[in-house]
Amino acid sequence: MAEAERDEGRGTGRPPKAVVGSHLEKEEEMFGRAFDGRIISRIWAFVSPYRARVVIAVLAVLAFTGSQLLIPLIIGRAIDNGIVAGGLDRSGLVSALVAFGVVIVVNFGASYVQETVVGRLAEDVLFDMRRAMFAHLQKVSLSFMDRTEVGRLMSRLQGDVNSMQEFLETSVLSVGDIVLLFGIVGVMLWLDFRLGLLTLSVMPILFIVRIVWLPRAKLAFMAAHQANSTTNGALAEGIHGVRAVQAMGRQKVNFELYDDKARANLRAHLLAAKYAQVMVPIVDTLTGMAMAVVIVVGGSMVLNQSLEIGVMVAFLFYIQRFFDPIRSLTMQYSVMQRAMASGQRITEVLDVPVDIEDRPGAMVLPDDMDGSVRFENVTFGYRKGQPVLKGVSFSVKPGETVALVGPTGSGKTSAMALVHRFYDVWEGRVTVGGHDVRDLTQDSLGRQVAMVLQEPFLFTGTVLENIRYHKQEASLAEVMDAARAVGAHEFITALPKGYETELEQRGGNLSLGQRQLISFARALVADAKILVLDEATANIDSYTEMQIQKALLRLLEGRTGLVIAHRLATIRGADRIIVLQNGEVVENGNHDALMAQRGLYARLYSMNYASFDDMPDELLPDVPPVGGAT
Repeated sequence: MAEAERDEGRGTGRPPKAVVGSHLEKEEEMFGRAFDGRIISRIWAFVSPYRARVVIAVLAVLAFTGSQLLIPLIIGRAIDNGIVAGGLDRSGLVSALVAFGVVIVVNFGASYVQETVVGRLAEDVLFDMRRAMFAHLQKVSLSFMDRTEVGRLMSRLQGDVNSMQEFLETSVLSVGDIVLLFGIVGVMLWLDFRLGLLTLSVMPILFIVRIVWLPRAKLAFMAAHQANSTTNGALAEGIHGVRAVQAMGRQKVNFELYDDKARANLRAHLLAAKYAQVMVPIVDTLTGMAMAVVIVVGGSMVLNQSLEIGVMVAFLFYIQRFFDPIRSLTMQYSVMQRAMASGQRITEVLDVPVDIEDRPGAMVLPDDMDGSVRFENVTFGYRKGQPVLKGVSFSVKPGETVALVGPTGSGKTSAMALVHRFYDVWEGRVTVGGHDVRDLTQDSLGRQVAMVLQEPFLFTGTVLENIRYHKQEASLAEVMDAARAVGAHEFITALPKGYETELEQRGGNLSLGQRQLISFARALVADAKILVLDEATANIDSYTEMQIQKALLRLLEGRTGLVIAHRLATIRGADRIIVLQNGEVVENGNHDALMAQRGLYARLYSMNYASFDDMPDELLPDVPPVGGAT
């Protein structure tokens, strides 16, 4: 895509990526709810296919909780019933030992089932979430991608999904914690109502602490999420722009900028961790207070023979266990907080509207279509009220090669994007093979429109896989024939493993010219009727350009060509040249005819390809301030 067309909306109306950052605060304000029924329902949509596992996990948790409630009772009964007149009742102790053994086996089995089932359930749900998010992102319109930072999407696909894992693993355990908490209260009141009430008298202190703690903890968790998102965005930008950073010697400056965000992230997470952990010592202190009450009061009752010693021992065990679920639920609050925030972010990705979809009854573009392209009074833009193309009309005949030229921001790349239906027009229509592109299936349109961009994108994989990326069923012979046709076969066979050579990220182990030739071979293998070249020779050296010009002749043979270029050979070789300015067609004709008109094309051509000494005087005035006929 032409650099000018990616600039911050200048002349294009395309939303700048920087705008995304301005929405960060507004977006983060939605986060931090302790419980959000809508988010839970969306998460349940991923969990529901595994309902049977959820039931098994809950039953295992309840069995485990029940065994935890029985252990202190068994110990207490063993003490009271196993001591008779100062001696030992062996039968009572044996019965208690057998009961204890059974409970231990149940405890182990339930714990094993719960951990195994819940762990596998969480992994499967996360797998489904990642697949759903990635599949949806493959279909969303490019307008969303234009305004969304890659770092933020990566944060959602990785960090937020991982946050959901912790929530899924602990949510089932929370059921057990709640049952255990109420179970302990019920058993203590059943064993001795007065001592039970006295033990629970410390609970109001805990509730007061939570009232003070809760709002501060919520703000801390929200701030931690916002800081994490900001840091991830800065990290992604620094990595993607590392070439520019090094070229401009901004390593130190960029590091300091990132360091500031990373330190802010550290402070935010340390504060969140402090609030998450502060309840632990408070709960431990309350546990000690409750045990002291039982020992003092319960001991006095034992001495007065109004309480059995086994009951007091059971009380001590229950008190020790009573605050465990409170401590666990307190820690799980922060997990729930993060999960609601992450769930919000995940659902926002899943809810991004897919603007470009096949209409009901969309037809398949036939393989024998003629390859014609027509713009009929097309108006289009990226922002409401800021059109990039204004009433553009032109037609391209089957097999004709047409070049689009014009000053920066004139709408050339936007026009080409409409041919592939990356966006929908506001007014008018674009037809391919005589059919409105909105009436065609996207798959069939994609098979007939191949694009070669200024910066070819190669994927991680072999050279062979990259060349047949558009047509995976292509044979090795077809791939090699295409590579020979575009002049890429020689350098490919010189690679360590030839066509099986693994390419580094974005083809980093190849030169720009080699990557472009591979993209040409990919387009040739695709065998599409329409070929779109978007600045395909802009960054190529003269020698490689000669190779590419030969490849172009082979590529365009029998195909309709739409070319955005400023190289002389490509423009002069076109059957027709369409000149755009401010989103409107201002000239249309071949090179010689346009030069004879001495209009905008002649001025652009003279500025780029003629020396100022040889430029006719009549062409010098009013030369538009352009960076090239792009």
